[in-house]
Amino acid sequence: MEILRLGPIGQEIPAVHSNETYFDLRPLTGDIDSAFFADGGIEKVEAALAAGELPVLDGAADMRIGAPIARPSSVVCVGMNYAEHAREAGAEPPTAPVVFFKMPSTIVGPHDALVLPPYATKTDWEVELGLVIGTPAFRVASAEEALDHVAGYVLANDLSERRLQIEESGGQWSKGKNLPGFTPLGPVLRPAAEVDTRSLGIRSWVNGEVRQESTTRDLIFSVGEIVHQLSQAMAFEPGDLILTGTPQGVAMSGRFPYLADGDVVEIEIDGLGRHRQLVTVTD
Repeated sequence: MEILRLGPIGQEIPAVHSNETYFDLRPLTGDIDSAFFADGGIEKVEAALAAGELPVLDGAADMRIGAPIARPSSVVCVGMNYAEHAREAGAEPPTAPVVFFKMPSTIVGPHDALVLPPYATKTDWEVELGLVIGTPAFRVASAEEALDHVAGYVLANDLSERRLQIEESGGQWSKGKNLPGFTPLGPVLRPAAEVDTRSLGIRSWVNGEVRQESTTRDLIFSVGEIVHQLSQAMAFEPGDLILTGTPQGVAMSGRFPYLADGDVVEIEIDGLGRHRQLVTVTD
């Protein structure tokens, strides 16, 4: 089962893709938002599918794919969470999760164009596994229990403008993480019960050339550990998004050029779909 949002920007229709058919979720919910998750939305969708209660969404295959979740209350990110990526950035693997934040307004669809201002001269790609919180999580007792608070998983590109992030940030990464469109998300949200996060292939390409190729086996902090540790300091709400880090193979390594006008970025995680963003630089 894949939950998604289809249609023009700001007019997305909540939908579910199951058995090669798209079904309309508007009889159940107005959107895939915090209220949806707080009300046990995924379980209700599963029940409605099993009962044959959802109408087919006509024309779904031709609609724009939006981000699979509506704007969350927070987007929390973990940096340097793959050992090889930490090393390519010139750092030792962290002993506790490195945390930064992105604005919810950075979230866009998985195939929406990436429009950069002219001063974004060091824009980098970062394929990441994202998780969506399903139930309130604060001071969760263990990493195992933390998994019970995860509603599902999404594919994300944590785009980063390294000049703003590193050269002009004063040590605070978020400045280089929050340009419009810097968190493409989707195409689908897959329920947590359907995803084994311990060994997912994770990949990126620029102009058809492989940049990143790894698996979630190389995560320093697992999904459960991330939610457990972060919940000691943050109270997560249903619908919140957490990004879990990116593997080696980014432009910051010095092995590849940063993104330029006309480039095409593609990312993929097993079972969660694929993105394609065309880069455009404007005045």
